Amino acid sequence: MAGLGGLSVALSLTTHSATAQNSNKPPVITSAPTLNFYGLPGLVDTPSAEPLPDGQLALGISHFGGQTRTTLSFQFSPRITASFRYIGIQDWNSDGFETYRDRSFDFRYLLLKERQYRPAVSIGLQDFAGTGIYAGEYIVATKNFIRPFRLPGRAKVTAGLGWGRLGSSGSIGSPLGADRPAFDPGGTGGELATDQWFRGPVSPFGGIEWQYNDRLGFKLEYSPDAYVAETSRGVFERDSRVNFGVEYQWTNAIRLGAYYLYGSEIGVNAQIQFNPKQPATPFTLAGPRPIIVRPSREANPQSYDTAWAASQSSPMIIRDVVEPELTEDGIRLESLHVTANRAEARVSSTRYANLAIVVGRTARALARQLPPSVEVFDIVLMNEGLAMSTTTIARRDLETLEFRPNAANALLASSEISDAPPRPADGAIDGTLAYPRFSYSLGPFLRPSYFDPDRPVRFDVGVAASAQYRFAPGWLVSGEVRHRLAGNIDSGRESNSVLPRVRTDALLYAQAADTTIENLFVSRQWKTGKNTYARLTAGYLEQFFGGVSAEFLWKPATSRLGIGVEANYVKQREFEQRFGFQDYEVATGHISAYYDIGKGYYGQVDVGRYLAGDVGATFTLERQFANGWRVGGFFTLTDVSSEEFGEGSFDKGINITIPTSWFIGQPSRQTVSTTIRPVQRDGGARLSVSGRLYEQIRSGHITDLNGDWGRVWE
Repeated sequence: MAGLGGLSVALSLTTHSATAQNSNKPPVITSAPTLNFYGLPGLVDTPSAEPLPDGQLALGISHFGGQTRTTLSFQFSPRITASFRYIGIQDWNSDGFETYRDRSFDFRYLLLKERQYRPAVSIGLQDFAGTGIYAGEYIVATKNFIRPFRLPGRAKVTAGLGWGRLGSSGSIGSPLGADRPAFDPGGTGGELATDQWFRGPVSPFGGIEWQYNDRLGFKLEYSPDAYVAETSRGVFERDSRVNFGVEYQWTNAIRLGAYYLYGSEIGVNAQIQFNPKQPATPFTLAGPRPIIVRPSREANPQSYDTAWAASQSSPMIIRDVVEPELTEDGIRLESLHVTANRAEARVSSTRYANLAIVVGRTARALARQLPPSVEVFDIVLMNEGLAMSTTTIARRDLETLEFRPNAANALLASSEISDAPPRPADGAIDGTLAYPRFSYSLGPFLRPSYFDPDRPVRFDVGVAASAQYRFAPGWLVSGEVRHRLAGNIDSGRESNSVLPRVRTDALLYAQAADTTIENLFVSRQWKTGKNTYARLTAGYLEQFFGGVSAEFLWKPATSRLGIGVEANYVKQREFEQRFGFQDYEVATGHISAYYDIGKGYYGQVDVGRYLAGDVGATFTLERQFANGWRVGGFFTLTDVSSEEFGEGSFDKGINITIPTSWFIGQPSRQTVSTTIRPVQRDGGARLSVSGRLYEQIRSGHITDLNGDWGRVWE
């Protein structure tokens, strides 16, 4: 399931968990700062300097004076905070809509961390890539005090200087230049107005937050925001620069507040915060079987005899005792090759996203079942026929290190991770459950559509049936049929795009038929060399396009860098999404560079031709957590002008992937994903094809394995 619906599930489960944990005792205030009306650390309507805890996700929903703001913020690194905001302003009377709606992004950077005698200092850009309705910049400092003036609790004092919105009244001058155009509601938005940053009048702002006890807090601030556009349109009246409010910490995750703003308005604010590092349900995993330690060669030399290796039946006998043990652990034995002294087991996981667990449990099974003369295990991690990497472990290390202090690091130091051969060694035998394999699923689907000015959230719901047939390593025949039962995507806005309508005709697709073929394709992928991979896919590739897609990837298992090439020739599918096509066809493709930055951060650059025929590049930066959470952002710049692109100026958005195991507390390879785009247009649109190679093999390469290695003994 994709869409904000998936994110809503995460928030629901998180808050439920927090409530359950705190139903019998007061909540414990976390280290997370409170949020302002912009969904960022702050007072009421102005920012503070504190960052969120590293990795924290925060959702803020606020309302006052006819304005509703919904903001998703993410602490991308200890110093960087990024936010996406969606607003609605009543009685704005712009473009004929009763409620004016807009989208914007914020960015802030922690310049100085708080110390004993030094405040935290941050610099921020507000609405730096939208229409600019909330555009502003600031530099701000915050200092915490415990039991100020011998009062209970703690206090935070904040002071800063603001430009743009935050410099619209009470100015003390324009030290960096006075040239700053007024907000233009008629523009396409989305472009970076770098020539305006920190220009124009600057005004001071500040205030104090007092956390009286674990639950109750108070805020008082001075805000220089004159709300010129809103007051001139009669949205609300502003009679003061002073705001104050009271907040209540309902659970560890949820904080609620009520406020009196600008001398005329009552406001409310709901804050939800949670951290991907802290699962909604504690993770539990059944313990592994113990390793059987071999007798010493001196004490029992007969057990090390290698005569068994000459028997033609030995490989099958060994497979038949190893495979059931792996199967019970949720590990599929793809093939097994055993000699007198060495064994290669090719395995894939049907249960574990953490592949270090797969390595550890496979090694245990081999140590329990193989003859004592086998000294070395080569464990090859597989995914859909692709050999990702080989982990070589000495059997003696398994036997001697299991109960040592720091056993995981000790085993990693004595093991080797390397590129895997494309194919098993001569004489290897397949697992009995390897191929052919058939799987299917039947269940509900949810297809969301966002940010229509008439109705911000639209969706279709129905039933989806899918099936996959794998008749040999690397081969896949897959298809999905959907039947819509209810929804309102078909009543959305018609496209006004001047580009080929490769994405914006979603309305016509929704109107054409209730029963559709979502995809139907055959693919083959294989490893062409020591560190190269290939894929070929043909059929109805996605909702809007069918054709042929080919990909080649170079990615050594021990390298941070990967280079890929993809070429596609596709035609636009008929609106009914059956077997027909329309006249539009296009050759599209990209050269991609993937780089593992380290510490869970990944960068990607894709350069090439997009579905609408435009040429340019997509830049992606993502953070991955050890438990499988992934949060990242992207933007695409092509030779399409902002006027041709239309609303939003260029393609950009946020990707979020949440592992199902985070919810249920049990191992699972399933995930819930969503892509949040401020607006879906035709420029920068890339083909959506299943099975891109880098995403399939990344988890089995050295960085991810090393990051997960702490669980190898589990």
